[in-house]
Amino acid sequence: TVEFYKYYLNMDFLVAIAEDKVPSTKEPDPYMHLFLDAGHGNILAFFELPNSPRMSRDLNTPEWVQHIAFEVEDRDALLEAQAELESKGLDVLGVTNHGIIHSIYFFDPNGHRLELTYRSGTPEQMKQLAEVAPLMLEEWSQTKKAPKHAAWLHDEEFS
Repeated sequence: TVEFYKYYLNMDFLVAIAEDKVPSTKEPDPYMHLFLDAGHGNILAFFELPNSPRMSRDLNTPEWVQHIAFEVEDRDALLEAQAELESKGLDVLGVTNHGIIHSIYFFDPNGHRLELTYRSGTPEQMKQLAEVAPLMLEEWSQTKKAPKHAAWLHDEEFS
């Protein structure tokens, strides 16, 4: 895990903490807690648990749903990252245009879906989305059907 994030995403490995017992419960269960610098003041943390089965993804949720997104500076940075990841052997999906962001997607060795993205939305677009967000949430809560208030976001992808 640490090597993946260092090699593919240039994250610094910050700290490792290990114990033979869980501090909160005193349960005997050795673990290694790993911390990586995800940039912008964010820390990405993982546990390694040798006495537990290997983690699998939630089989009740499509694999594209749960993911971790990391912001890059601009389109050039995204395309450069995509080329680098692919040159190192990763399968990369995208670039996907989400109207206000553009993203690429790939998986880490633990099965977590990762996203690299840059912001491309205008202040006007962001204002429009903020204005309709409560209406969209209300409609979704009542119908569980995709509200069309912001359908323009994916016009290019679905046309």
